[in-house]
Amino acid sequence: MSQLPSEPEFEQALSELKTSLGSFLKAHPNYQKALDIVQIPERIIQFRVVWEDDQGQAQVNRGFRVQYNSSLGPYKGGLRLHPSVNLSILKFLGLEQTFKNALTGLNMGGGKGGSDFDPKGKSDAEIRRFCVSFMTQLSKHIGQDVDVPAGDIGVGGREIGYLFGAYRKLRNEFAGILTGKGLHWGGSNIRPEATGYGLIYFIEHMIAKACPEYSLSKPSTLVAISGAGNVSQFTALKVIELGATVVSMSDSKGSLIATTDSGFSKDVIESIGQLKLKGGFLDSFKQFTDEGKYTYHPGQRPWTLLSKVHIALPGATQNEVSAAEAEALVKSGVRIVAEGSNMGCTKEAITIFEASRKKGGAGVWYAPGKASNCGGVAVSGLEMAQNSQRLTWSPEEVDTKLKNIMKDCYNTCLGAGEQWSGEENTGNDVLPSLLAGANVAGFIKVADAMKAQGDWW
Repeated sequence: MSQLPSEPEFEQALSELKTSLGSFLKAHPNYQKALDIVQIPERIIQFRVVWEDDQGQAQVNRGFRVQYNSSLGPYKGGLRLHPSVNLSILKFLGLEQTFKNALTGLNMGGGKGGSDFDPKGKSDAEIRRFCVSFMTQLSKHIGQDVDVPAGDIGVGGREIGYLFGAYRKLRNEFAGILTGKGLHWGGSNIRPEATGYGLIYFIEHMIAKACPEYSLSKPSTLVAISGAGNVSQFTALKVIELGATVVSMSDSKGSLIATTDSGFSKDVIESIGQLKLKGGFLDSFKQFTDEGKYTYHPGQRPWTLLSKVHIALPGATQNEVSAAEAEALVKSGVRIVAEGSNMGCTKEAITIFEASRKKGGAGVWYAPGKASNCGGVAVSGLEMAQNSQRLTWSPEEVDTKLKNIMKDCYNTCLGAGEQWSGEENTGNDVLPSLLAGANVAGFIKVADAMKAQGDWW
């Protein structure tokens, strides 16, 4: 297939999937046909987005929607506004989303979209005009039973509001065509918190099985987090609420490391949330906290800056843990690595973590994002269910459902990992591969639905 353009991020995700499926496909070679078919998106939509800046000038960006797979339900996945957005990144995210959504147990297909528009430095009016222009094109291709986008990097509550309002006016209908909506106009309780909370609910099961001595109820348990956006903020707040210690946060300009035993406080995390809403960066941390309690490291991610860490939760963006950083984490005593971001670890980093796991004993147990961060899309699915019923569930109801979904996802990945890791000769103290488990379990569910619907035979 050399006639195809190079798509490094997509090729990385596909390679990881193929490697994980090796043992399963050897036992069930007929599923190779399903893999050949599922890796090609059902539909890719690309369009021009022309919008007016505050000087009255016409600006243009590229808009995309990759409708990857609808065998389990309507296409479901976020919209990303970031200058790095291209088809390779959206195809990788759409492929991951397809199997992630399958792991939630809800009826959702996989999709992803967005634009190379950069919301940073833009006025509210410019973002509103861009969103209206973007939705003018996208509205032709989505619907509550067809494709239900959500937020992602660069798309928060403000952008969802502008996009939803544009759709409502264009189509003359109030329908659940986006998730992440405001609570009083079709949104769900716990949706902003869902990815971060779900990540913690998932790793609680990992900790209980692999290293109960590092329970999140103990202040001595050190948790390293990267990122400072929605996912990382709520991950940190849940860790602090449970009693463990958060030792790092980061953004695209650098890392903030706690220098005292008490780590990050709830107040500081909330201040970071306010800072990010205004488009600020962590290098201005002195505005909201005591300089003596934190050290800022410009241009660095947190992984090599910590001499001791028990749990590492990458929460920023793809490929944010390199091989050298993975080695540093292993050296610092990390036991659990779980992705809050999508494909947060490079292929080389995953190889290092998996090699550590296979040694047994106090090795690293790694969970891929399609399993550990599926809480966000799970609550999006619950938001869709509430929209269909014209009801709003209480925060307690949604949180209970989220905990159960994350528990079921963990057990599904654990069971498939035990069966299909292809590591029969390992010792009793070697934990199963959650990477293989997540990929195999998600793939089987999608492939079986596709076969039943006549997509392969």
